[in-house]
Amino acid sequence: MLNAERHFIILQVLKEKETVTVHDLSDATGASVSTIRRDLVQLEEENKLKRVHGGASLFHSKWTEPSLGEKSTQNLTEKEKIASYAAGLVKDGDCIFLDAGTTTQKIAEFLSDKQVMVVTNGYPVIESLQGDRITTYVIGGKFKSRTGAMTGVKALESIETYRFDKCFIGINGIHESLGYTTADPDEAIIKRAAIKLSREPYIIADYSKFGEAAFSKVADLEACAIITNENSEMLLDNISKQTTVEVVKI
Repeated sequence: MLNAERHFIILQVLKEKETVTVHDLSDATGASVSTIRRDLVQLEEENKLKRVHGGASLFHSKWTEPSLGEKSTQNLTEKEKIASYAAGLVKDGDCIFLDAGTTTQKIAEFLSDKQVMVVTNGYPVIESLQGDRITTYVIGGKFKSRTGAMTGVKALESIETYRFDKCFIGINGIHESLGYTTADPDEAIIKRAAIKLSREPYIIADYSKFGEAAFSKVADLEACAIITNENSEMLLDNISKQTTVEVVKI
């Protein structure tokens, strides 16, 4: 089978399943696993797919994103481990910013034994801090129900009055040349501001965010350290040359 024919079949299978293993593609094409792996490298270089652990997937939409309900059921083990590690970086006396998101919500759950001050623009984060004796400030602004985030001009004016020891930012895409990106320009503005206002800014993201590029740029890679999980190691060679990457074992 010619390379072009094999590549066509690979992309057709991906369109049907969105994520496939190298063994699935080997069965579909009759090619060896090593040949499929070479094909995936070439197709990734052509920006037609992205490689993931054990296979490949389609790129996510640049401007749409899952709802809070949808995200709350995705990659739960990874989020728990990443959140626990991130919370371990927070010291008594810190003032931190927690971005809106399901992983930052879990970070909040791990802070109950710490004497810290939290600023957030995320409704789920507020819910997680209820009952804990943690001083919490909420960024005002326009409420975005799909992600539970406060955004807009008022949110930007509010966050600019604070300074943070650390911030933990959720993200839609991490790309070696395009940096950190998210779907909503209004949310990107708040994330960017929090990063600039923090002494130690962190991006928290599971392996599914690597190789992706969403609609709105937040920052260049070197602007933040990254906390991620071990399945993304295959994607980290070029990224780890540009910034610190903390890999959490699952």
